[in-house]
Formats: sequence, structure tokens, C-alpha cells
Amino acid sequence: MGLSNEVETLKKVPLFQGIEAAKLKLLAFISDKLLFSEGEHLCDQGESGDSAFIILDGSADVVIDTDDGPIKVAEIGANDIVGEIAILCDVPRTATIVASSDLETLAISKDNFLKLLKEFPDVSLEVMRVLGQRLDRMNQELSSLKSN
Repeated sequence: MGLSNEVETLKKVPLFQGIEAAKLKLLAFISDKLLFSEGEHLCDQGESGDSAFIILDGSADVVIDTDDGPIKVAEIGANDIVGEIAILCDVPRTATIVASSDLETLAISKDNFLKLLKEFPDVSLEVMRVLGQRLDRMNQELSSLKSN
């Protein structure tokens, strides 16, 4: 996928829909394209987070370690972003991300991600919205588990 194709893909990511094409081109340029094969880990729960990943193509599982072993808590695919919690909160990775198919990603470094949020407040709001939705979904799942 070339730079112009990456820009077209980034336009489809809800976080970046309000950003002009020239800025998306810069974002694509300063990001690292990473390819993962099925079964490979993008990141592991507990490790330090130094980048966020935008899924360009393919899918991955979000897995958390529990006392009863690993549990898949979500599935992500094209146009999703993961890894931002470790960057925003300066905490270890909260989950392991495992490619469930061949996966193409753009990795955005912590510094570049934070610069993006400062320059584009709409992106910051969208990140908060996505995190809020994840929290709501987790609360609903925990509530249903508790009632069982």
C-alpha cells in the first residue's frame, strides 16, 4: 500500500475524518507500516506502550490475562485503533493484541500521537468517545457476568 492509499484508508478511520488530506499524508509518512502474520502479537499486556496501532487491513483479537487464563474480550478490524490507552495514561498495555489474520497496520509513536491530539481537538474528542464506548461495553459485559 502506497502513501496515497494509506491516506485514503486514514480518511475512513473515524478519528481522522475531520483532518485535511495533507495532514493525513504527513501522519502516514511519520508512521511505521507494520505487517503481522496470523498469530503474531502486536503488543502484550503489561508491557510499556510506545505506540498506537491503526488497523489498515485484516483483523485481530483483544485478549486479557486472567487467573483462569487468557480471555478474548473484543475483535478489531480495518479502521480501528488500539494501544492508545497505554499512551494516554502512561500505564502498561491493558491487553494483548493478537493478529487473527494477516494484518497491516500503521504504528504511530507516542510523541506523534500526542502532537496529533494537541493539534486537532476533534481527534481528541473522538478518542474520548471511542474510549467511553469501550468502557460502556465493558461495564455492560461485567454487569451481565455478575447477574449470571
